Amino acid sequence: MRTPAPNLWLATLASTVGFWAWTMIGPLSAHYTEQMGLAPTQTAVLVAMPILVGSIARVPVGVLTDRYGGRLLFTVLLGATAPLVLVTGLVGLLDAYVPLLIVAFFLGIAGAVFSIGIPFVSAWYPPHRKGFATGIFGAGMVGTAVSAFATPQLVAGIGYLTTHLLVAVVVAVVAVACALFLRESPSRDGITPTPALPKLRRAFSQRVTWQLCFLYGVVFGAFVAFSNYLPTYLGNIYDYAATDAGLRTAGFAAAAVIARPVGGVLADRVGPRTVTLTSFAGAAVLAVIVAVQPGQERVYGPVFLIMALFLGLGTGGVFGWVGRAADPRDVGTTGGIIAAAGGLGGYFPPLVMGATYNAEHNSYFVGLMLLAGFAMVALLLTFTVRNGGRWDERAAVPDPAGTPRTST
Repeated sequence: MRTPAPNLWLATLASTVGFWAWTMIGPLSAHYTEQMGLAPTQTAVLVAMPILVGSIARVPVGVLTDRYGGRLLFTVLLGATAPLVLVTGLVGLLDAYVPLLIVAFFLGIAGAVFSIGIPFVSAWYPPHRKGFATGIFGAGMVGTAVSAFATPQLVAGIGYLTTHLLVAVVVAVVAVACALFLRESPSRDGITPTPALPKLRRAFSQRVTWQLCFLYGVVFGAFVAFSNYLPTYLGNIYDYAATDAGLRTAGFAAAAVIARPVGGVLADRVGPRTVTLTSFAGAAVLAVIVAVQPGQERVYGPVFLIMALFLGLGTGGVFGWVGRAADPRDVGTTGGIIAAAGGLGGYFPPLVMGATYNAEHNSYFVGLMLLAGFAMVALLLTFTVRNGGRWDERAAVPDPAGTPRTST
């Protein structure tokens, strides 16, 4: 498949199943809490553990993708994830918190799938369509919606262990498909692998890398945090059962997924700054509305969905900047660093929500107001980011050796 579209869609499928595996703990948080008698903080730590590991792993995986290509990395990562999903199911039957926490740690590697796909699909498309490509690939985070909806339903229908076996088989099949059918972009032909440390130094030396890390940490972190913690939130605040909370969480994740490629396309058309500013402004306002806990679903339901749309636009908009801002030789490395920041942004909110939960008043007011505050800080920071960065997508075109040259 030496054409862009089939590789883009297969990579997106790989991302989808990777995200499903990565977020399997969250939708079953009520199950684990009941079975093991967990305190809210213990549940929050369990839910957040795969997020933390997946976030950190994105940096080395991004570097390895620059070096060895997406086909190999997709195959290896998903191939390792499949047995880990099954082990998670087996350990979960023990009703023991610490062993499950350890397995959740290793399951977190599935979250690094994102930093493979960004450089892989970017290499297949010209600069003016990179926002489209990364936006479509980013829609693979629909795996979180699939996980939120399907995992509790499957557990209720076919059983806990059988569900984990089924997901493990799906991940393994996609890993084999990646090995057989994915192909690297012709733009990678003749590229000589370079050491990792110079790539990391170049990426970390750019101010824009740090700026985009913060922006993505807030917007993607909020999405990941809600996608994982929303079942717990809805259970505590509105007394939903696990399956009902999972259905609503799936709707939240699906709305964000739909908005992400739209954000990428708009970043190509009107610029990533406009898209990102709109995202943070909307998220800040809606976080305040959620914080006051509307009592009727006809109110809080649409509010959560609209918030998801704003967050989805923001994730597409921020990554629409990566193709402009990153050195073309280091897109995987820079994208991995920024993606790691996004995952880390999703690690802390569940912990904060658990720690600031006011049981007496049944309220998450403090945690949600912190989200609104961070969104406002990110909005202000957006004004400081250079729209094209050093490697403006309209001017920087990599030559066959990977060194940027100016196009006419």
